[in-house]
Amino acid sequence: MVVVMEPKASEEMVQDVIKHLKEMGFEIHRSDGVTHTILGAVGDKTGIDIRQLEVLEGVHEVIRISEPYKLASRSFKRENTVIRLGDVSIGGDEVTVAAGPCAVESEEQIMIIAETVKKLGAKLLRGGAFKPRTSPYSFQGLGEAGLKYLRKAADKFGLLAITEVVDVGHVPLVLRYADVLQVGARNMQNFMLLRELGKVQKPVMLKRGMSATIEEWLMASEYILTGGNDQVILCERGIRTFENYTRNTLDISAVPIVKKLSHLPVFTDPSHGTGIRNKVIPMARASVAAGADGIIVEVHHDPDHAKSDGAQSIFPYQLEELMKELRIIARAVGRTL
Repeated sequence: MVVVMEPKASEEMVQDVIKHLKEMGFEIHRSDGVTHTILGAVGDKTGIDIRQLEVLEGVHEVIRISEPYKLASRSFKRENTVIRLGDVSIGGDEVTVAAGPCAVESEEQIMIIAETVKKLGAKLLRGGAFKPRTSPYSFQGLGEAGLKYLRKAADKFGLLAITEVVDVGHVPLVLRYADVLQVGARNMQNFMLLRELGKVQKPVMLKRGMSATIEEWLMASEYILTGGNDQVILCERGIRTFENYTRNTLDISAVPIVKKLSHLPVFTDPSHGTGIRNKVIPMARASVAAGADGIIVEVHHDPDHAKSDGAQSIFPYQLEELMKELRIIARAVGRTL
């Protein structure tokens, strides 16, 4: 249930409504919008007469939310969530690009790529330090050493660092080095991890599980939101279908669907979404045209010798081409890059 306050409702009125909601047994999540304060009431609505709330001073309207995801819903928050990290805004008018290698392999490697990423206009440097791989024999990442290299490279070139956290026990460690924490597709329904990330005060990028429906994806985001962390970024990274010409099927249609259902920023990952280098740029273009707030792509200066996912990593010259094209597309759909 959502209680929308009048534009001129005083703080005293807001607190009075919160008091009534708590007495009814609801957990309250407050969102102060541009014109209205909105109170999300999560709990059992059985037997509640909403007229008891509608007559309270300062209340504009009371809305029953039919969706199972409450805090991620547009009904709870009508304006887009904009996440601000210094001079970078995610979810606003600007399209944000995160780029970097699948895995941090060495200090030299991440420094070379970070310099390129910065020069070409991306704002976030991605790089995995812990790599959950299908095969236990594949490269698993450098661990904390990889986090240190990523942080050093991001600081040197004035970038934000985004990296994956794969375990509840790793959260405090990753928090020390990353600006944005990423939850991979395999962990989308790792509810213990999601609950822990609800307690942190840094943005979390939640990737869609490879077999997850959109509703399941939004419900997963709810675990983070109910913990008090409202800085959630959704990332479509491809779903598993019967098609075998690509690694996954990047569900571009999920972008406008989720943008209608939810206020949260939406990214796509065309690298994992296709798994094929020459398909990354076309799908990145399509993502921005479809309304994505950003893309996250894998780029490597020597992808043929990459320790992880070299086949889907683009070359620096391809990132340069992509950034030029995305600026044109962003402008065409009323955005900037």
